[in-house]
Amino acid sequence: MSYTALYRKFRPQEFEDVKGQEHIVTTLKNQIKADRIGHAYLFCGTRGTGKTTIAKIFAKAVNCEHPVDGSPCGECPACRAIAAGNSMNVIEIDAASNNGVDNIRQIREEVEYRPTEGKYKVYIIDEVHMLSIGAFNALLKTLEEPPSYVIFILATTEAHKIPITILSRCQRYDFRRISIETISARLMELMEKEQVTVEERAIRYIAKAADGSMRDALSLLDQCIAFYLGQDLTYDKVLETLGAVDTEIFSRLLRQILEKNVTGAIGVIDEMVIEGRELGQFVNDFTWYLRNLMLVQSSDDMEDVLDISTENLALLKEEAQMVDTDILMRYIRIFSELSNQIRYAVQKRILIEIAVIKLCKPEMEKDYGSLIDRVDSLEKKLEKGIVVTQASGDMAAGTTGSSAASAVLKKKELPKAIPEDIKQIMSSWSGILSQLTGITRTYLKKAVPTLGEGGTLILAFEDANAYTYIEENRSNCQDEFRAAVAERLGKEVEILVKLNDTGTPSGEIYPDLRQLINFEIEEDDF
Repeated sequence: MSYTALYRKFRPQEFEDVKGQEHIVTTLKNQIKADRIGHAYLFCGTRGTGKTTIAKIFAKAVNCEHPVDGSPCGECPACRAIAAGNSMNVIEIDAASNNGVDNIRQIREEVEYRPTEGKYKVYIIDEVHMLSIGAFNALLKTLEEPPSYVIFILATTEAHKIPITILSRCQRYDFRRISIETISARLMELMEKEQVTVEERAIRYIAKAADGSMRDALSLLDQCIAFYLGQDLTYDKVLETLGAVDTEIFSRLLRQILEKNVTGAIGVIDEMVIEGRELGQFVNDFTWYLRNLMLVQSSDDMEDVLDISTENLALLKEEAQMVDTDILMRYIRIFSELSNQIRYAVQKRILIEIAVIKLCKPEMEKDYGSLIDRVDSLEKKLEKGIVVTQASGDMAAGTTGSSAASAVLKKKELPKAIPEDIKQIMSSWSGILSQLTGITRTYLKKAVPTLGEGGTLILAFEDANAYTYIEENRSNCQDEFRAAVAERLGKEVEILVKLNDTGTPSGEIYPDLRQLINFEIEEDDF
């Protein structure tokens, strides 16, 4: 026997099995019990929320020989025939492919004939908004005054496309998105029947990814089970199957952005690409993550709204203290715009990288949100003791040239006695760099060698990318440089790597040993 998908296998057959649409189920059951059945219904709502399912149950209930509390018994010949799809009293029409005037005229001709068995002929027209204007006009008269034994149920995901003349002749029922709790409970119930062991955390992630659709949730769960057939389904396995990104990745990316570390942020993106994560889903999930941060900032009682674990909530609260609300709203705006752009983009990664660079470098934008971010960055630099300079051309109106000049950092002076070790290093500077490999040599060329306290050799970088690479790969880059120095001197020398992010050239702040020591530096070709 062929396999049946979960959403088909467990499609509700009674009103009691329908989850998340109690307001609609109760109304329809009351109509059946009171014999106040309408002639035309319009079911509106997003995909997978139960429109067609409830339409079929309703069709069974109105034709059932022994209804129980307004719900079909499921045992009588009428119920069995409708459930098997063999009943002549229930006609399903897909308006996406049967949207012409001729199709509606055929319906008008058929409704003249009474049902051979049962009480009602029920026409279920799915995606009714796809009908042409002519077809709607042809349906209008029949919909307004159908025979007493005919019921029309129109289902649509886009009610705004239906003419008002049709809407006014129907009882409208709006299907809600099903909550994460309701979907999770249903999935756990079905997994017990299927005897599949699933982590509750994994089920909740699938429920969230379904975006209010029970059918989508069952399809995603079916996919995950098939990928790990015969195994327990864990949260990590669900992430792997759906190409999703864990919250830990979002936290790492956000912290790199808050530190204005472009290299680190792009590295996180690169890691996700290598792991095969779906980039469009990442953009949506990261936007949702930023939204959660904003909610945490707005109130202390957000546990129920956020629907996340205690560990992740503690992490969110920590990060909420690290960023202002105005800056966070700018982040959300940029990623919301990106979500629209990336949908049909060919180079999704490039668009994401541009957006991340915008977050790290607010000076790239001139709006109010970026201005707040830039001011925040300056305040943090001042808190760390970093002196911020401003070129005379950027000074406020009325600032004199002398005051601008006084804002320039004063260059540190070298001590009169430079240690012999440092002199030997500088005399062999080119030779030492020539011993290094690849990118380490390239980046160290950009460093300004200067002298620190206690005879420490300082390598000052203006290039943030170079500094980040040398600092993050300390065990390779710095150790390689120390080894090259030790080989020349016969002993190790203390070295300190420093970032100059003041905006003033390093040569104007730190005395460059290559220029100030008065001896001939050997030249090595490399």
